[in-house]
Amino acid sequence: MQINDAFNLILQKLNAWMHELIQLLPNILLASLILVLGSYLARILKRFASKMITKVSHNTTLNSLFGSLVHIFFIGIVLFAALSVLHLDKAVTSILAGAGIIGLALAFAFQDIAANFISGIFISFRKPINIDDIVKIQDYMGRVKEINLRDTVIHTFKGQIVIIPNKEVFQNPIENFTLLGKRRFDILVGVSYGDDLEKVQKIALEAVSGIKGLSEEDETTLYYDEFGASSINFIIRLWVGSVEQSEWRRVGSEAIICIKNAFDENDITIPFPIRTLDFGIKGGTPLNEMPLNFSDKK
Repeated sequence: MQINDAFNLILQKLNAWMHELIQLLPNILLASLILVLGSYLARILKRFASKMITKVSHNTTLNSLFGSLVHIFFIGIVLFAALSVLHLDKAVTSILAGAGIIGLALAFAFQDIAANFISGIFISFRKPINIDDIVKIQDYMGRVKEINLRDTVIHTFKGQIVIIPNKEVFQNPIENFTLLGKRRFDILVGVSYGDDLEKVQKIALEAVSGIKGLSEEDETTLYYDEFGASSINFIIRLWVGSVEQSEWRRVGSEAIICIKNAFDENDITIPFPIRTLDFGIKGGTPLNEMPLNFSDKK
C-alpha cells in the first residue's frame, strides 16, 4: 500500500511539472528568442563601440577592453530579460546580490591593481605622455616605450628598462620634454672679482652664439647670480632646438668649450676655490709666526 501511495505521489508530481512545462513553453521559446537575438545584437554593438572608441583613443588594448565591456554589459541585460520572461525574478535578485558581494570583495582584494587599471584608462584618454616621448617621472628620465593599462615602460638614458605602475605615473608630476619641442641647458660659471663684468657678459654670449643646434626662436641669456666665496657667478641659458638627449648634451658640451677658450683668449679668469688656513689652537696665527720644534731622537 505504501509503495502504491509513493508511486501515485511521484506521478502527481510529474504530471504537475509537465503541466507547468507546457504552460511555460511559450515563455521558454520567447526567452530563447531573446537570447539568440540579444547575442547577435551584442556582437553588432561591440563592433560599433570598438569602431567609435578608435576615434577617441589609439590604445588598441583599451579599445578592445571597452568593446568587451560593452558586449558583457549587453549580454547581462539580455540574460536578465530572459530570466524575467521565465518568471525567475528571485533568481535575478539572487544573482545581482551575489555579484555585488563578489564585486565588493574583489575591490578590496585587488585595489592596487584596480587603481593602476583606472589610471591607465585616464592616461589613455588625457594623453599626458605618448610613445617615444622623452619624459621624467619621479627619478626616472628616458623615452616612453609602452603605455599599457597597468603600467608604463620607460627606456632610461642609462640603458635601463623601467616599468612604472600607472598609479605612480598618474599621481606624480610628469616632465614631458617632447611637448615643448626644445630643451634648455643651463651653465653655471664663475669669474674673478677683478674682471670687467660687462666684458665677461659680452664675450660669453658671443662665444656661444655660433653653436650649431641652438633654437632660432629663443635668445641665449646671461644673468649674474651671486657673489661667491672666490668668484662672481652667473648662469648662461641656452635653448637647444631638439629634445634628443644626445643633441642636448652635445650643445651643452660645445658651449662649455667655447666659453673656456674665449675666456682664455681674453685673459678672463675662472678662479679656483680659495681656502684660508689658520694655525694655532685658537686660530688666526700665520704660518711664519708658528714656533718650530725640532727633536733629535736616536
